Order: sequence, then C-alpha cells, then structure tokens
Amino acid sequence: MKRPLLVAALCAILSALSGFSADKAPRVEFIEPEGAGPDFLVQGEYSGELTAADGSKKKLGAQIIACGGGAFHSAFFPGGLPGDGWDGQTKVEKTPAKQGNLPADSKTEGDKTVITQVYSGTISGETLSGATDKGEKFELKKVTRASPTIGAKPPEGAVVLFDGSSVDKWNGKMDERKLLKFGCSTKDKFKDFTFHIEFRMPFMPTSRGQGRGNSGLYLQNRYELQMLDSFGLAGDNNECGGFYTLASPKPNMAFPPLTWQTYDIDFTMAKFDGEGKKTSNAVVTVKHNGVVIHDKLELAKSTGGGQKETPEGGAFQLQDHGDKVFYRNIWIVEKK
Repeated sequence: MKRPLLVAALCAILSALSGFSADKAPRVEFIEPEGAGPDFLVQGEYSGELTAADGSKKKLGAQIIACGGGAFHSAFFPGGLPGDGWDGQTKVEKTPAKQGNLPADSKTEGDKTVITQVYSGTISGETLSGATDKGEKFELKKVTRASPTIGAKPPEGAVVLFDGSSVDKWNGKMDERKLLKFGCSTKDKFKDFTFHIEFRMPFMPTSRGQGRGNSGLYLQNRYELQMLDSFGLAGDNNECGGFYTLASPKPNMAFPPLTWQTYDIDFTMAKFDGEGKKTSNAVVTVKHNGVVIHDKLELAKSTGGGQKETPEGGAFQLQDHGDKVFYRNIWIVEKK
C-alpha cells in the first residue's frame, strides 16, 4: 500500500475507534479555566479505593486526558497516583498513550462519561466509579493536587528573577495578568545554582505531540528541560520533565493543563581545565511538583538548540514554541 493510502487508512481506523478526529478539529487553546468547556471539567486526576475480592481496600488512582470532542483517554494507577503511591510500573491502559497518539477509550454521553477499557466505569460529576477486569469495584473522587513548593518564598540570599512587578531581569514581556510570557531569556548569566520556577500549560484538547502546550526551560541556555502538556503520557525524554534527547523523567509528574506546576532545580555546571578541556559533566537534580524526577543526573552534552558548553555561565531561556505557556515566582540562589 502506498504511504498516503496507508496514512489515510490508519487515520480512518483511529477516527472510528474514538469517534473523533483531532486532525479535522480546529486548534483550540485555553489559558484560563473559566470558559475552557465541559471536557476540561471531566479531565483530571481521580483518587480513591478499590475493594478486592477478599474485601480488603487498596488505593487506586486514575488520570483522564481530554482528546477533544467529548472523547478521553483513561489510565489507572494501582497503589495511587504518580508521586502518591504508584509503583512507577503498573499502569492500566487499553492502549498506551504516546505523545502523538491519544487513543480514546471514553466518551461523554449526556451528563456522564463512560469508560470502556481494561477497567470500565462512569464519571458522573466528580466521581468515577466502576470495576476492574476481575470485577473488583472502585470509587474515585476528583482531586486537584498542588505542588508542595507552589508559592515558595525566596530564601535569604536569593535573587528574585520575576515576581510580577517587572521584567527588568528579562529580555521579555509580561501580560495583563502580570505573568511572564513565553519566549524570553534572562539578561544575566549563571554558573552553579538552586532555582525555582512555576509554570502553567494551556489546555489544548484537539492538539497532539509537540503541539500540545510546548515550551522549554534552558539551563545556561544549553540544556533543555522540557515543558509540555504530558499529562497522562509515558514520560519520555521529549515530554515534560525530560532533558531533551538525554534523559526521561522518573516518574512522569505532569499535572493536568491549567494547573500551576513547579520545577525546583539544583545545578552544578560542567568543569574545565586551564586548557579548556572538559573534566566533568554538568550535574542536576530536579523536583517536578515536589517529586524528584532526576537525581544527580550527569548531562554529557548540550541538548538540541542549546549553546556549546564552555567554562562560562549562561542565561535561562524560556522557549517560544508558539504555545501560550506562562510563568511566575522565579528565583535563584547562586552557589559560591
């Protein structure tokens, strides 16, 4: 079969399975929860208990991801949500969600959303109830988690890079909400540091892959720590929390879009001898929404689009990828 025909056939199959084609849907982008539509109210995280055959209770989490047009992808997490009990391995999905493919297994019908995957269930209001493939019953409630470092105050000795009062320390702009806009970089350069930033991804239910709420935080303008709407996905190196092409986050701690999220970063730059030869790699520890996703990770080289490694410090860059990602409460403590 020729490639165009193959692509068309695959699109037709996916459309038939989900009842919705994102390729044919208009691109939508919401930057505030108000007015984001009924799909936004269903999408999110659910947490509660499963009743086993012997009557014992077990923790269970679920993530419901909007695919557009009232369709959703669902994933269940025995033990609890990522960062809250999940073992990082056992994830129940009919078909795994990947960055370019969100296979829909759920659909809103009237005032309910019906889930038909390995586990079956119904979302009514903020309650998800159903049964596993073994007939074990569960009831989960919608939860809105907040990072434990949201609103973290700059410690003594910190330099405030952005607090909503001005963009004096940036080559960039803020909007009428006093949020820093995507597509900017710091005027100063930095070497070793502890860094805090809060960011929010737009809600783009009909978009896919790198077109679904994309930005990136470049450390020293060299190493890109991805910012992307990767809620419910596998957690690859080109998704939120990944160092692009270098390392994947463990676990994927992406919250739903339009939720404020945090990165807390401890960074030591690469070292060089007197002749300019690198003697040690840059080392970084990253907490995403309060959970360690990279622990003393060595960065062997710059990521794509990053500047060459040198003994000099570098700026922070917040990438403009065409999507409306915004930032607040940014500060840094430089190491002496």
